Amino acid sequence: MSNKKQKTSRQFYPFAVTVSGNDASGSTGIAADLRTFNAFGVYGSSVTTAVICRTPAGKITRVDKLSAESVKTQLDMVISSFSPSFIKCGMLPEPEMIDAVAETVEKRNLNLICDPEFCSSCVSDSSVEYFCEKLLSRSAWITPDTLEAQKILKSNKEIRTEKDLFEAAKELFNRFGTSVLLKGGKLNLPESVDAVCRGGKLYRLTSPLAEMPPCAGVGAGNTLSAALTAGLILDYPWKQALCEAKSFVLGSLTQNVELANGVFAMYPPTEDCYDLIKLEEKHL
Repeated sequence: MSNKKQKTSRQFYPFAVTVSGNDASGSTGIAADLRTFNAFGVYGSSVTTAVICRTPAGKITRVDKLSAESVKTQLDMVISSFSPSFIKCGMLPEPEMIDAVAETVEKRNLNLICDPEFCSSCVSDSSVEYFCEKLLSRSAWITPDTLEAQKILKSNKEIRTEKDLFEAAKELFNRFGTSVLLKGGKLNLPESVDAVCRGGKLYRLTSPLAEMPPCAGVGAGNTLSAALTAGLILDYPWKQALCEAKSFVLGSLTQNVELANGVFAMYPPTEDCYDLIKLEEKHL
């Protein structure tokens, strides 16, 4: 990756907080965020909201939620001790947890990168609605995938085509007034396409499809959001931060590692894929 592991002009070392579930497999959630932050040269801290049992194939078999008081205490300690400028949030299964993040972001004037996690059965429809109400308009960026976007927009129409993807990204921007990275990894397209909407303009963020074993891509969306967070913390211009993030994911998928017999996972790359990434303005 170009310019990776450079400190910003700030006085202190680049620092990020992730508020999410702890995935025992290491593929998603806090583990994926911290691994990504570290690869970018950003010091990562974590606030755990739940403990998740997820198989290497991505199936969630159990979720144990922490108390909202525990989450609030963790968050207060991290924010008061380190004074970060960025916070990334993922799984927040309880309204009180959502309140804690919203109040902290507003009180401390933090940049929030909001990566919704609605797919677990422990996240109720009412929590989804509350999450959207309290956090999305407060975010610097929101980074849902297509299924999460459908829930946010309360749409019965599936996002199945590239046109659907960009229409949904524009609708998310219009509704919440924040920058949108809508991840299109679940679409069946000849290349990897994400839709970006910033300042009302649409952009098409693309990379080649990675060749990889089955299930090696679990956590790709989570990693993309974490990489975007790291790039913004490092003061990259937003277009470069997006391309660096997309490059990081492509490299991580391509240079996957085998962790057990037939069990593969994406892993921070040693080679730079930046030249394979394209970010172009898009018109509907």
